[in-house]
Amino acid sequence: MVYLTFLFMQGLILGFIVVASNPSPYFAVFGLVAVAGMGCGLMVVCGGIFLSLVLFLIYLGGMLVVFAYSSALASEPYPETWGSPRVALNSLVYGAGVLLAAGGLWGGWSEGLGAVGSTGTEFLALRGDLVGVALMYSSGGWVLVSGAWVLLLTLFVVLEVVRGSSRGALRAV
Repeated sequence: MVYLTFLFMQGLILGFIVVASNPSPYFAVFGLVAVAGMGCGLMVVCGGIFLSLVLFLIYLGGMLVVFAYSSALASEPYPETWGSPRVALNSLVYGAGVLLAAGGLWGGWSEGLGAVGSTGTEFLALRGDLVGVALMYSSGGWVLVSGAWVLLLTLFVVLEVVRGSSRGALRAV
């Protein structure tokens, strides 16, 4: 379990470096998907199975909207790839920064990595994350409805901005 947690943490950090070092939205979207997947995998290891699935689906939907918006506004015919010198230098600098920060914070940070969410000695009929989802729907249903409405409105605004006709678009075609 500790090895799986370590693998998810390393993938999360590598995804952060990919997103931060790549200026092109075409290649940085891979880092965003990797960060979302590794973060939700880390939540699964810690015991939040249903919540990580819901968050992964929400992240993928949000990233789809952001990727469509940014790729429609990016007007570069030859985007920078991971092998270009500037992106490679940025990756090395960010990786060195992560290693320096890890070296400064080295003492005793990995003691609780093997712990999972439901390690009680008594028998539990319900998992903690599922009870939280039921409470979220019962007490906070209006927040979910308003959040869905805002996301739908955002989708329509993004589609209107990047429509590509002679009026209404931000980019010069």
